Amino acid sequence: MSENHRTNARPNIFPEAMVRLRLSLHDGHYAGGLVDGSRMLQLFGDVATELLIRWDGDEGLFRAYESVEFLAPVYAGDYIEAVGRIVKVGKTSRVMEFEARKVIHLLSPAKGGLADSSAEVLDEALIVCRARGTCVTPLNLQRIHHQA
Repeated sequence: MSENHRTNARPNIFPEAMVRLRLSLHDGHYAGGLVDGSRMLQLFGDVATELLIRWDGDEGLFRAYESVEFLAPVYAGDYIEAVGRIVKVGKTSRVMEFEARKVIHLLSPAKGGLADSSAEVLDEALIVCRARGTCVTPLNLQRIHHQA
């Protein structure tokens, strides 16, 4: 536990969190193993939960998305990093921004006779989804109290 949380003092910056995982064949929903965009929102929900635990000591609840942008396709076998951070804090609300990035891509065997297991680490992560949303933690569930 950090010194800031032990003393209940406000940290210098809002927390950030990241989840990295490989999308499985079960995540493929459409032709060619294309993954449904809602899978990115599920990852953002996991990131939001960690952020709320770090800020409030409670899982809180996701209230609403303000915006969601699907920017590039994601396929079964791809590795995705979902990152998020709190950007604004109210009495019970926490506004968060999220980004999902493809960092490893499973290559298609149809391209040049590659093996089914061929993959590449991308030189630069590809942003596949962005979102902004609001979560809430009721006052009676906030275990960490930050000074204004």
